[in-house]
Amino acid sequence: MTNANATMALKQYPLKVKLKDKSFTLRQMAPTDAPLLQQFALGLSPHDLLFMRRDITKPEGVNRWIDAVRRGAMHTILCEDAEGVAGYSSIHLTELDWSAHVGDLRVATAARVRGAGLGRLLTREAFNMALALGVEKVVARMTPDQVGARALFQELGFQAEALLKDEVRDRDGEYHDLLIMACNVETFMAQRQAFGVTPK
Repeated sequence: MTNANATMALKQYPLKVKLKDKSFTLRQMAPTDAPLLQQFALGLSPHDLLFMRRDITKPEGVNRWIDAVRRGAMHTILCEDAEGVAGYSSIHLTELDWSAHVGDLRVATAARVRGAGLGRLLTREAFNMALALGVEKVVARMTPDQVGARALFQELGFQAEALLKDEVRDRDGEYHDLLIMACNVETFMAQRQAFGVTPK
């Protein structure tokens, strides 16, 4: 996996798209986007924030994210509309040698744009990046009651692989189970036409 491959994959951005009469611009996240990312996070519900590894409602959480992007440990695509950041997708690369072929997928969208197909689009963009980076398997994590996210990932070819009991603790100290789903990158890319995505 090389950052040179990621750079090549990112040359397509910025990318302008229209989904259900809504216009969006997808672009590579930059270090200067820290305030925009935090503002986006502050608009998410507590449940949306639950599965995030970092608390990006706080500057220190956003700064760790920016540092990971700068180091090449994460590759993030931001999606913007007329109101600001509408969503993002990230591929987080593991630092473990035995899991170097695995990438951790993170996708989130603002409530105002849900139902437009943005989550699907951002997932596709993340898989394009994963393919460029040589990632063979993509893992997504969510709580079992995130029904919409679970249904989307299942439709895209993800399979449930594990359920971890009380793995997540929310801000109120309540514990939640964590569902781990995964998908083979080549399988996803081969099947994406079947669910209405036109290859680039």
